[in-house]
Amino acid sequence: KKKKKKRPLGQTSFHARCVGWMLAGGWRRTLKLTSSTFAWHTAGMSTSQRAKQESVVADATGLDDVTGAERGKALAARAAVDQHVMDGHVVGVGSGSTVVWAVKRLAERVTREKLNIVCVPTSFQAKQLIVEHKLPLGDLDRHFEIDVDIDGADELSPCLNAIKGGGGCLLQEKIVAYNSKTFVLIADDLKLAESLGRRKVPVEVVPLAYVPVSKALEALGGVTELRMATAKMGPCVTDNGNFIIDVNFGQLVGKLSPKELQQKINSIAGVVDCGLFVHMAKFAYVGHSDGNVSKFTRAEIPCDG
Repeated sequence: KKKKKKRPLGQTSFHARCVGWMLAGGWRRTLKLTSSTFAWHTAGMSTSQRAKQESVVADATGLDDVTGAERGKALAARAAVDQHVMDGHVVGVGSGSTVVWAVKRLAERVTREKLNIVCVPTSFQAKQLIVEHKLPLGDLDRHFEIDVDIDGADELSPCLNAIKGGGGCLLQEKIVAYNSKTFVLIADDLKLAESLGRRKVPVEVVPLAYVPVSKALEALGGVTELRMATAKMGPCVTDNGNFIIDVNFGQLVGKLSPKELQQKINSIAGVVDCGLFVHMAKFAYVGHSDGNVSKFTRAEIPCDG
C-alpha cells in the first residue's frame, strides 16, 4: 500500500482552509452595481431565497430629454404600470418623485386604451396627482381590496426589503400596500443597497410621545432626530397629524435583521409605524440611466437582508 505522506507541521489541507474561510465570513453577500445591472452573489444562500432578476423593455417614447436618475425613474414607472395594471383594476398610487411618472403613465393608458380603473391614494400628494391627471379617485372605505399598489422606495435591498417614508407618508403607504394583492416598488438604481441602513429609518410617532420614543429608539442603537418642517417653524407634521423621528441605525448587516428591527420599533408605545417595508413587495422595477430596466421577483422564501 502507498504510504500517506505526513503534512508538515503548520500546513493545513485545502478542506480545512475552506472551512476557515467560511467561518471567517467568506459566505457573506457581495453586491455588484453598474449602470445597467443590479446583481448579488449569495453563495451561502439557497436558490429559493434569491430574488429572480430579468431585463424588461420599457417604452422610452418622449423621454429623449430626460437623463440620469430621472430617466431611470421614468422607465421603471412605465414598466411597472404597463406590466401590472389591467382594465378593471383598483390601483394603489404611492407617493414621491418616481410615482409622478407612474401616474403620468396611468393617465396615458386610460386615454389610449380606455381603461376602467380606480386609484386609491397614499397621501395628499398622491390624491392631488390623481385629480390633476383626471383619474378616477377612490378610497379604502369603498375599495378596501386593491389589485396592485405601485410605490417608490428610498432604499432597496436585494431581498426586496425597503426603507420608505422620506416624504413623510409612510403610514398611509404601508396601509395601502398591506391591503394590496400585489405590491410593486419602483426606483432608479441609485436607491439600491447591499443591505438596508444607508438611509435613516423614519418612525411616525404620536406627538405627546416623541421624547420617550426617541429614548427607546436610542436604546436600540439608533441616533435620533426629530424631523423639522422646511416652510414653517417647528416639526414636520404628517397627513395624520403625527411627528416623524428619523433614526440612523447604520448598516443593518451583522445587527438585527430588518424584520426584527421593525418588530422592536413597532412594539414601542407611542410609535404608529416605521418606514421598514419587510417582505411586502412582490416585484421591483429598477430603471438605469442607460435605458435598461431590471425586474426583480421576490423569492418564495425571501431572505431577511
